[in-house]
Amino acid sequence: MRSLKSFKSQKKRPLPVILLADVSGSMSVDGKIQSLNFAIREMIESLAEESDVRAEIQLSIITFGGQANIHTPLSNVNSISWTDMTASGGTPMGGAFQLCTTMFQDRNSISGRAYRPTIVLVSDGQPTDDYGSALQALLSDERASKGFRMALAIGDDADKRVLQEFLADAENNRVFEANEARRIRDFFQLVTMSVSSRSKSANPNSGNILSHIPDLDWEL
Repeated sequence: MRSLKSFKSQKKRPLPVILLADVSGSMSVDGKIQSLNFAIREMIESLAEESDVRAEIQLSIITFGGQANIHTPLSNVNSISWTDMTASGGTPMGGAFQLCTTMFQDRNSISGRAYRPTIVLVSDGQPTDDYGSALQALLSDERASKGFRMALAIGDDADKRVLQEFLADAENNRVFEANEARRIRDFFQLVTMSVSSRSKSANPNSGNILSHIPDLDWEL
């Protein structure tokens, strides 16, 4: 029989948050990349300050602009030292989907103990690569398909059709819209509240992603 001491010292289960962030050249105008950097930095700081959590909140940021890269490897939010992103190049969204799928397939990256992940897609344009097969691979991956998914369209030129395809049959299939740079922060506050509430929930795997937020009284 396990002792009470060993039970209390049991390691918390990871709660992964994967952000797919568009950093293409179009994000460099109208203060969009600056607002995105500020919103992510604020999210990291807020999540790192959380206490009494049942899960270990982990974050990875995959950027796509010119090429897809892992800007921030999956790490505990308490250990992340933020470096601002820069915007340039095209919109290789398919490459970001491929990196995300690879992350889920690597048990050394996301362990089998992990709670259902939150996957967030943010874009202000249209993919410039053949994203279709990469998206389907992500959505059909056994582990990634169980994740909560959220999407933000920045500006009028964002391809909302692709963002809707990303959401597919997600429990929250609404594409949020930010037609002004300041609204990017509002969206990330929503993401922060959702992840924070899940981390404190008796069952972080259950429920619609927005059901963890009791007072959602504003619209993007």
